[in-house]
Amino acid sequence: MSIPDLPPPLKRLGQNFLIDPNIVRKIVALAELSPSDHVLEIGPGRGVLTEMLSHAAGHVTAIELDPRLHAYLETRQAEFPNVELICDDALAYPVERLPLGTVVVANLPYYISTPLLFRLLDQRGRFPRMVLMLQNEVADRLVAQPGGLDYGVLSVMAQYAADITKSFRVSAQCFRPRPDVGSAVVLLRTNEDRRLGLQEEVAFRALVKAAFAHRRKTIVNSLRDEGYSQEHIVKALTQLGLSQTARAETFFLDYFIELSRLISVESKGAG
Repeated sequence: MSIPDLPPPLKRLGQNFLIDPNIVRKIVALAELSPSDHVLEIGPGRGVLTEMLSHAAGHVTAIELDPRLHAYLETRQAEFPNVELICDDALAYPVERLPLGTVVVANLPYYISTPLLFRLLDQRGRFPRMVLMLQNEVADRLVAQPGGLDYGVLSVMAQYAADITKSFRVSAQCFRPRPDVGSAVVLLRTNEDRRLGLQEEVAFRALVKAAFAHRRKTIVNSLRDEGYSQEHIVKALTQLGLSQTARAETFFLDYFIELSRLISVESKGAG
């Protein structure tokens, strides 16, 4: 049987293939997999991580968007019989059908990493932990604390849903072709207990986005400009003992949660 040609990387899909086996081993070790685990891999590419995941876990669901790569991986199916290869868009694939307790291990396509991350976090009751390779600046935003330029909507929403650790950086030399940006691997341990109800979470997410919509403005002015009642904002901030002249980037996660609760109560009372 002849060995099929490796499909060349497509720039429009942001394909940069991991080639360093040491990094692959570090990623799999970080995932703490057992033979009973079900793993979701997004973007298996040429299968360097897929192969090692197949040895460490009981079952792997690998979703690949590129039909050329999917066809290539199918020629290697005998090497990893416990891997289910799926040709689909991870943003559309019904991840809610995966077993509870599925572990996500993936080198996320950088051009869609943020929407993919939000989609996975929305299903965090299904995924107890995730080990993700991301663009370094996205990893920095995930773990950013109040007061810095990296701190924003992604920081607040991700830290609400999970405990996040930036585990290690990955050199561009570990990929072919070499990417123009730095990379990092993060570990997310999702929070099982929801601090807010589903409807409260919708209001919370909307408020966080509005708070950061105008970063140079105070949180009062930013929220007001996004349609919130200034009276309700000021009253809530006063109750929490928070400054009306502060900007959103100085607010801790707990402040946003309580602010959202109080403003929602005020709005319902006014209605």
